This record gives sequence, structure tokens and C-alpha cells, in this order.
Amino acid sequence: MTAIVITPRGPFSLAASLRFLEGFTPAGYRDASDGRVLRLAFPADDGHSTVSAEVRQAEGWEGSEGSEGTVQADVTVHTGNPGNDGMGTATAGSDGMSSVRAQLARILSLDVDGSGFPLLAEADPVVAQLIAAYRGLRPVCFHSPYEAAAWAVIGHRIRMVQAAAIKARIAEHHGQRVTVAGESLHAFPTPLVLRGVSRVPGLPETKVERLRVLADAALAGDLDAARLRAMPAEDALAHLRTLPGIGPFSAELILIRGAGHPDVFPRHERRLHASMADAYGLGDPDASDARRLAGISDHWAPYRSWVALLLRTRREEKAGPAARGRSVR
Repeated sequence: MTAIVITPRGPFSLAASLRFLEGFTPAGYRDASDGRVLRLAFPADDGHSTVSAEVRQAEGWEGSEGSEGTVQADVTVHTGNPGNDGMGTATAGSDGMSSVRAQLARILSLDVDGSGFPLLAEADPVVAQLIAAYRGLRPVCFHSPYEAAAWAVIGHRIRMVQAAAIKARIAEHHGQRVTVAGESLHAFPTPLVLRGVSRVPGLPETKVERLRVLADAALAGDLDAARLRAMPAEDALAHLRTLPGIGPFSAELILIRGAGHPDVFPRHERRLHASMADAYGLGDPDASDARRLAGISDHWAPYRSWVALLLRTRREEKAGPAARGRSVR
């Protein structure tokens, strides 16, 4: 086990992240503590190992001096066979642990300097209300673009709760089982394991084949988060659309919520557009005018993805739990 410390730049609340995850269907997250510990298990970016992490935050996250509000994680890298309950752990070298730290920071959007985010409130009353309502909430991402892509394929044209159940079964049957802060978790299988899966109950053969191809793409570096974020956004989206089963909506999901890109406006997320139209007092026709909405979002730069997340969260809270069972599209 290795201790990692990350100092947020700008406001960040781990408690807000935990509350968000409890309503985020793909995560299937259930908090087993007092709301102060985040338990994670996920495939590492290296494609063959699994990471477990117990994450906490020091008191006083509003502060910016010294260590106040720092995020602390006890991290273990697992290299054994899936299902061995965390046996076969390894101590990663400095380069390997640096990669794990970067991945953990990306998952929590702590790899982005958020000190300028509150300044958006000065020019936009809608953003001001969102920031006040969701203090310290940053996007909580999928563990990797690979896992986001897998979710997109699994959930295509089925209800989110059904997709989440299938994803959980894949993790249980093929992923690494670990214990984090006294709780047993199953990580989604690494690409190295998923490429060998031939059958998944509840998924048609076409989707299983697409998952195997995505696993190969991840191992080839085609789903590398740093590479995707280094590209111009349109080029990254075009690249992702070349993958099997990945259309415009899914490509945005992978770039924004998988690679953790902080400044992309989702042009294909209709529920977000409806939330924008409601928040900004626009008419129904304007909710389908992606160009006009993108123009509004230009004022959110360089945090367009972050504001979009808060708008979507606001809409889902208004709609209630039933909205979480809808189709991924």
C-alpha cells in the first residue's frame, strides 16, 4: 500500500463527489461509511493491473493554504489473477505510481486547476446558482476512457439500470476482487482480460465482440487519456468515432467523462440541452439548437464540461430517481 497526497487547486469537496456517485448509475456506487471515505477499484491505465484506493479529504477544503483540504489516498496495485481477493499485490515503481496518481487525480478532476472556476459566477447568474448549489463538486469521471467506452457499448439502446447490472456482472465474473476499507469490491476487468471474454449473459454477440475490439484498442493506446486530451477536441472525437459502436454521443462521453477533458460542450446530449433551455429561459425550439447552446457555453470556458455536468445534475435531481433508469441515449 502506498500513500498518495493530492492538493486541489481551487474548491473541491470529496463529500460532494460521494453524493454525486451515489446517483451516477454507471458507477453503481453505494457508500458504506459516514460519507467521508471513497472506495475505488479500477483497471490501471497500464492495461494489465488493477488499482484499489481508499480516498479521504482533510477538513477545511475551502482553504488554499498549506495542507488544508488535501486529498489523501491509500493505494494498492494488484497484479494477480481476477477473483483472488486482492492477493498478488505489487509495489509499483516511481514511474508506475506516478501514473496511478495521475489516473486518480483525473478520475476526481483534480488534475485540472479549478481556481478560476468560481470566477465564472461573476458574469453568469445561472452558473452562479449552480456553483452555490453544488459547492466543491467537480466531474467524477469514469476510471478511464477504456471503461467509458465499454459502458457506451454495453448501454447502447437499453435502460441504464439494465446496463449497470450487466457491467456489474462483468466485473464480478471477470474483474479483480479487492478489499478497500473493509468492503469487498470488484473492479471492471482490465483490457488484457476483457479481450479474452467470449460470452456475457444479457449482451448480444455483437456487443461482446465490440468490447473485445475496444480492449485491443485500449492496449494499442487508442484510448489513452493524455493522448486524447492533447488532440484538438474535434480530432479526438473523430478518432473515437472510428471505434466500433462509438457514435457522436458516445465519443463525447468518452472524451469528457472518460478522459476527463474539462472544456468540451456536449453537442449530442439532449437532456443537457433541455436543462440549459430551462435554466436560461429559452423556448423549446432553442433546446434543439445545438449551435446556439454551444455559443452560450463559450462563456464557460475553460470549464465547459464542468458547467455542463452541474446542469445535468440539476436536471436529474429535479426529475427524481426514475430518470436514472432511462436509456443511455
